[in-house]
Amino acid sequence: MGRIDDTVEEIRRMETHSSSVVAVKAARALRELVEREFTSLDEYESALERNSGALRRANPSHASLFTTQREVVDAVVGQSDDLAEARRLTEAAVERVVDRVDNGKRRAAASAAETFDDGEVVLTHDYSSTLLAAMERAVPERELTVYVTEARPRYLGRKLARRLAETAGVEVHLGVDGASGYLLEQTDIDRAMVGMDCIVRGTLYNRVGTFPLAAAAAEAGVPLDVVGSSAKVIEEGFVFENEFRPPAEVSLEPLEEVVVENPAYDATPAHLVDTVITGEQRFSPSD
Repeated sequence: MGRIDDTVEEIRRMETHSSSVVAVKAARALRELVEREFTSLDEYESALERNSGALRRANPSHASLFTTQREVVDAVVGQSDDLAEARRLTEAAVERVVDRVDNGKRRAAASAAETFDDGEVVLTHDYSSTLLAAMERAVPERELTVYVTEARPRYLGRKLARRLAETAGVEVHLGVDGASGYLLEQTDIDRAMVGMDCIVRGTLYNRVGTFPLAAAAAEAGVPLDVVGSSAKVIEEGFVFENEFRPPAEVSLEPLEEVVVENPAYDATPAHLVDTVITGEQRFSPSD
């Protein structure tokens, strides 16, 4: 198998949790076509569209994967009369989208880091590399206390807790997913903060468990902020499709006469989100 096929399988198996990393890997995988032999421009453009489509379909829940792949294809198909030029356009488009995603993530982390107060207590869920970078950037000038829920069944919150525990200036607490309401009532949490898989027409799609946390935060009067690259905020052209993970992630033993529900993501309505923080702006999705 080539790099594109390998990347499709990796995305399909969700070996990489970060949607930004997925988008970058998928864009770079298209470079394989630049190195292949083609007899005509039409053959090259058809291969680009076909392989880009395979990469997008590998995980239709990742908005940044969708947008970056479409950007590469649109920058090449129908834009030249020469095969060599099409190859150069592909290289340039891949470099452009990779730079935009990487810089967008860094800018969002820098913007979010500025919002932390010294001594702030934060509740979060799942593993967001952008939120992690923001917290690492905020300390040690400011001290933070962070409550992390596990994000079962894959326990991605534990990964975040371990990384934060290695960061000077952060006191880390790990709780089960169902404890978010308890934590919001019984501790002095100032703010809930999560990353994003994407925001589509105002609705936040993120790791399953985000919606109940957001609802509990609203009931407790605690604001919820969302951090991520502006490439993940989409108004049109993309339809979110959830992913349903294997039942074995929930129960290793088969459960007779039981249907195991294991969605990867849930949808949080705009009115439960106070502020979206990207590298370019801070806004309310309900405005």
